[in-house]
Amino acid sequence: MYMIVILALVAAFLGLRLYSVLGRRTGHEQQPASVQPDDRAATAPLQPRPAQSPVADPVRFGSPLVSSEAEAGIRAIIAADRSFDVPQFVEGAKSAYGMILEAFWKGNRDDLHWLCDADVATSFETAITERESAGHVVENRLVRIDKAQIVEADLRGRTAHVTVHFDADIAAVTRDKDGHVVAGSMTDAVTTHEIWTFSREIGQSNPNWKLSETDEAA
Repeated sequence: MYMIVILALVAAFLGLRLYSVLGRRTGHEQQPASVQPDDRAATAPLQPRPAQSPVADPVRFGSPLVSSEAEAGIRAIIAADRSFDVPQFVEGAKSAYGMILEAFWKGNRDDLHWLCDADVATSFETAITERESAGHVVENRLVRIDKAQIVEADLRGRTAHVTVHFDADIAAVTRDKDGHVVAGSMTDAVTTHEIWTFSREIGQSNPNWKLSETDEAA
């Protein structure tokens, strides 16, 4: 039921940025069942669905999951890949959002490389290393995702890019090496507004989408 996603980021900039932005948004989070490497292909969150009878208007069918600005790009992706399904993709993106944040908070580098492209995974790793060097431990809980909407989409050659706007509440706590709280609160959630882009090469043997870029929403 999990889906895979990837973002393409400027590595050095994002590494520092993720620590300052995501790192301080950590709190107590429910622990999801760990995914073993051999099970990843079967549990990838963002995989194309088997081809089905097309609906009259697959973009309108996904509304309000797709902004008007993204409709043309989504139609181009669907024309190139009939397995692309808007509601399924958005649900998978939400699952991937939680999985990637969880992996970052826990310092799980293997899962980040599985879920993200190389540049984004390296940026996360840089932030994790800096956090560990400072002796900080984050305890996070993704309270809820209030909004997940496709706001941009395009097809560049054979590579599809879909950008999702997430509004989410995250409980965040950062502790030092002695267990003292140095940032955040165990009871107050922080509202976050982020833009994540997922990419996939259409026709590739690997059907999974990966996180290829992240940013804060304006």
